[in-house]
Amino acid sequence: MKRSSVGHFNCSIARALDVVGEWWTLLIVRDVFLGIRRFEAIQADLGIARNVLSDRLSTLVERGVLEKRRYQDHPERHEYVLTEMGRDLAPVLTTLMQWGDEWLSPEGPPMVTLHRDCGQPVQWGQTCPHCGVAVDAKALRMVKGPGWRPVTDAARPVA
Repeated sequence: MKRSSVGHFNCSIARALDVVGEWWTLLIVRDVFLGIRRFEAIQADLGIARNVLSDRLSTLVERGVLEKRRYQDHPERHEYVLTEMGRDLAPVLTTLMQWGDEWLSPEGPPMVTLHRDCGQPVQWGQTCPHCGVAVDAKALRMVKGPGWRPVTDAARPVA
């Protein structure tokens, strides 16, 4: 069920939620950050219904968060890559992740962010404690952390 738009409010939070506030949207963006860029791979990772994924990806492309790029001609297939606008969601994802790690992950963080250059743990927007370089979204990669548990089919919600 699609929610009503809140983008008409004179509020930047409402406008942002109008783009990324749907149920699955930030998880799709997270997957693309993780390098999961193809429809089938995103669908398999999230267990999301194909029609819902198609709708969310179309919205993210239309709103400028993702770009759709062809990677195969016959049959035609596409992958999704983050635009500058999409990469700028890194601090949003990082903050949500840190909040979830602190309050909702008693076994430890399911995912950790690493500095691409040196491979050491780092937070977005900080200076890498290992090599002293300022870290932005392009310099991060996410990997499974100590609290990682695979989602079983029994635990997956029906989309």
